[in-house]
Amino acid sequence: MRILGLIPARGGSKSIRNKNLIDLGGRPLIAWTINSAKESELLDVIVSTDSPEIAKVAKDFGAQVPFLRPDRLSGDEILSIDVVLHALENIKEKYQAVLLLQPTSPFRSSTDINDAIGMFNETTNVISVVDVGGNHPARMKFIKDDLLIDPPFGEEVENMPRQKLQPVYIRNGAIYLTNLVDLKNRTFKGSRCRALIMPKVRSLNIDSEFDLTIARAMLSQGLV
Repeated sequence: MRILGLIPARGGSKSIRNKNLIDLGGRPLIAWTINSAKESELLDVIVSTDSPEIAKVAKDFGAQVPFLRPDRLSGDEILSIDVVLHALENIKEKYQAVLLLQPTSPFRSSTDINDAIGMFNETTNVISVVDVGGNHPARMKFIKDDLLIDPPFGEEVENMPRQKLQPVYIRNGAIYLTNLVDLKNRTFKGSRCRALIMPKVRSLNIDSEFDLTIARAMLSQGLV
């Protein structure tokens, strides 16, 4: 099965200026994802960007950039699914699936990518997740009239030990591996989707300066 590795990287960013090119451990942020993808079982890795500067850096690190994304797909409200569908429309090669690799997940490894490929088949997609840990939804509250209100899914008794709560996972943004049928139906998950459970240390999603500070601290401490 031919799987396209697709890295979306637009030029603009409100949270961190030039985020995809920001320095992380001596190399641009996007280079981390390109390197992991190149070291994986993926045969083809392309970058979809509207920025000539990002395109040049991506090529320097070994990714293909077969086109520049049009202005209509360059805003911060553009959906990832539209970026994927645009890429499929603008490349000659035919693929059966797309593995979306967001550059904001720099610590995802080539092993994570290969594990996702190994879990995937034509009818079952793969999305990476991480355990929510202490931020379990059963511990969450609504606020109404300045008072804390327990939700219907709240813990059975106050301050239940986390070990007694059913594990809950959240998408970490690192991996979305989806067949073409579901993509054309505008969904990454589809009706059947397996979970690639990743450790917290490789699940950091850089969306703010705070996240970037954590990532640099993790590198300086040798955690990744």
